[in-house]
Amino acid sequence: MALLHADSVTLNQTFHYENTTHSYDIKWCSLGDSSNPPVVFIHGTPWSSQVWSPFALALSRHFHVYLFDNPGFGESPMEREIHINSFHPSDKVSELDSDLARQSEVFAALFKTWEQDWDGRKPHVIAHDHAGLMSLRAYLLHGCIYASLCLIDVVAIGPFGQDLFKTVAENPEHFQRLPDMAFEGILESYIRNAAFKDIPGDVMQMLKAPWLKEGGKAGFTRQLCQANSRSTEEVEGRYEEVGRQIPVKIIWGAQDNWIPVEDATRLGKALHAEEVVQIEGAGHLVMYDQPAQLGVELGSWLNTFTR
Repeated sequence: MALLHADSVTLNQTFHYENTTHSYDIKWCSLGDSSNPPVVFIHGTPWSSQVWSPFALALSRHFHVYLFDNPGFGESPMEREIHINSFHPSDKVSELDSDLARQSEVFAALFKTWEQDWDGRKPHVIAHDHAGLMSLRAYLLHGCIYASLCLIDVVAIGPFGQDLFKTVAENPEHFQRLPDMAFEGILESYIRNAAFKDIPGDVMQMLKAPWLKEGGKAGFTRQLCQANSRSTEEVEGRYEEVGRQIPVKIIWGAQDNWIPVEDATRLGKALHAEEVVQIEGAGHLVMYDQPAQLGVELGSWLNTFTR
């Protein structure tokens, strides 16, 4: 696993989607033989699909693997407001809010275009961080049906919030006016706090890069604003339905500083999960802290459905 951080995947497809308020262009790709069982990876915040690249490349030997960047993350640009039917936010936080409800809607639309190539097969979905809530919303509210669901250190069950989220949400315009050097320092500190082990320099640069380009500071600010308020109300009371209909596995870094490991147990009970696994020596970025163990857990989980 020594080359884990060096692997990368090119998102060579674009999906366009519009609703009554916004327009989206999502970058995505698929790997492997299309006749193999489909697997969909969903990234969280403030990451991109690149956190899944090594696992996607490895699994593409036996699965048809899908990767994509959420709106405003990685290679996918931020959504554009449609002025014909203009959306008027009530305050600056709402204007910046990346809104997980909207992100879930876009994922569901993308998912349904992929369904056309699956010949009735259902995909295995692997989700990290706020992708947990996205995948659950897509399943419960948008009719996206999975073969199984694996949730890794996910946002899905309240309460939420960190001091940084609250501070930025109170004064987002001040955060955006930070000098570039100060912003990069906060960004790097924020990312380091997500890992239990030291992050190699090239991995840190890859994780920072989308937020250091033009418009990145505003994009990073909006995802912090969203992190202070999650879109769980419509679905959290329905989690039991998911576990009764499909197999669910939960994986958690035992030293997660962002979402306490106790949430894994709470979520496991709410979802009636078949497995709840804690990985020692791993924080929120378990894919970098313990890549070998995570790879084994993912492989053993998916293997149960291909025997």
